[in-house]
Amino acid sequence: MDRCEAAFQYHKAGYNCAQAVALAFEDLLDVPETVIAAAGGGFGGGVGGSRGELCGAVSGGVLVLGWLTPHTNGADAEGKKRTYAAVKEFRRRFEEVFGLTCCADLLAAHPQPDEKNPAALRLGVTAHCDNMIVTAVEILETMLAERTAD
Repeated sequence: MDRCEAAFQYHKAGYNCAQAVALAFEDLLDVPETVIAAAGGGFGGGVGGSRGELCGAVSGGVLVLGWLTPHTNGADAEGKKRTYAAVKEFRRRFEEVFGLTCCADLLAAHPQPDEKNPAALRLGVTAHCDNMIVTAVEILETMLAERTAD
């Protein structure tokens, strides 16, 4: 099972959008599933189900990038820059696909899978959040592949 499909299955199993995205990268994070699920637990539904904040799938991507591009020392200005740069690029790419990053705005727009997010098409996702989740994972995978190519 690939990461996009894994994230889709996590969401179907009851995990929120942020958890589903982050859990799809469990093998790379070197963090127990329970810790990943706990860290992402409050970010679903646009933060605590409010739908008024950042899309949970984007929040899950931010969690993954935080673990994979860590800034763990307050005095490490370069580390902070690396983390922020990765997160900004992820957010930019997500917004490039959907035009939005706020949960409520995405729900209102209800974008459908298309050529901009082929994994969602491939998996035949029809539910709104599943489209966001699969696409967030797809973007993260692309970004990680680019890192290893450099």
